[in-house]
Amino acid sequence: MVYDMKEFNEYAVPMGKKVKGTLVKSQKLEGKVTQITYSAPVERSVLEIFRNYESAMKNAGFVMLFSGKKKELGDKWLDEFVKATERRVPYGAPGLDIRLGGDFSYLVAKMTRAEGDIYVALCVGSSWFQKFPVVQLDVIETKPMEAGLIKVNAEALAKDIEQTGHASIYGIFFDTDKADVKPQSEEALAEIAKLLTQDRTLNLYVVGHTDSVGSLSSNMDLSQRRAKAVVKVLVSKYSIGADRLYAAGVGPLSPVVANKIAEGRAKNRRVELVKQ
Repeated sequence: MVYDMKEFNEYAVPMGKKVKGTLVKSQKLEGKVTQITYSAPVERSVLEIFRNYESAMKNAGFVMLFSGKKKELGDKWLDEFVKATERRVPYGAPGLDIRLGGDFSYLVAKMTRAEGDIYVALCVGSSWFQKFPVVQLDVIETKPMEAGLIKVNAEALAKDIEQTGHASIYGIFFDTDKADVKPQSEEALAEIAKLLTQDRTLNLYVVGHTDSVGSLSSNMDLSQRRAKAVVKVLVSKYSIGADRLYAAGVGPLSPVVANKIAEGRAKNRRVELVKQ
């Protein structure tokens, strides 16, 4: 068995087939990600194990969102599941693409909860070199990132803007693929308002940035809408003059680090204040 858990990470859930090399649907999630890899008894078939998990989840209150078998999902579909999140592979062990690379069945299920929805991505399969089935069970418990890990204060923002012309903000939070500013962003927004109140000659571009997951057009649109949402809150709640702020979105076009790993993508998802 292999077990790995991250308190907060991202997960791109495959939610459809692969057509002409492109996954037709996926959903980006953030929250607690738990991955468990099991070796199942050799006398049990892939289908039997899969049906038992499916039945147990339905009985527990999960709703099935998508399912399919290897022959239905398209060429190299398994690659999308393998790269859905970071995968820890023990030294010397084959990767999931090999262990599940024979016949496999896959499903996504969801349970709605007040404290955050739970998603399960399950793949049961086998490969040519092993006689026993392998179960990959991924559980994503959606929740907001713990706030307060990165403090924002007006003095530090002023110093960054004076020295470099811009300041990066990581304390403004949004739901995945949405542009509504979440309540836990209040501390950072209050400090931005304080900065603008203390220096009434300062005008800012409020620039939204995303990672590179998803299409360029969707990320450009999302970053623009998030920047506009921040400006709207600063104007409506903190009485900052609308003429002092200009919202812009650049999507993934200005990363601070490579998007190869989750930590890098997290740093690239930000709001920047740029001196006009």
